[in-house]
Amino acid sequence: MISKLTDAERAVALATLPEWTSVSDPDGIRRLFTFTDFVQAFGFMAQVALLAEKADHHPEWSNVYNRVDIVLTTHDAGGLSQRDVDMATAIDAIVA
Repeated sequence: MISKLTDAERAVALATLPEWTSVSDPDGIRRLFTFTDFVQAFGFMAQVALLAEKADHHPEWSNVYNRVDIVLTTHDAGGLSQRDVDMATAIDAIVA
């Protein structure tokens, strides 16, 4: 079973993910990515889709032209879990 992070674990996790912010609805983390154009944004989404499928952990996201808004939460845990932190770290590595 996947567990929701405690407040202390959440604080530590967010300290390692400076571009991500805590959100409450749903309980998780969010980051807005901005690219040069739609092609770059879509290419990024394709890379994230492959990561998500491999991890069997899929983001809530939206795309408008050059922007991709991603929210990570673990519904089975009722909020932010280590799976979300791991996915955020992997996503950040794509744009590093």
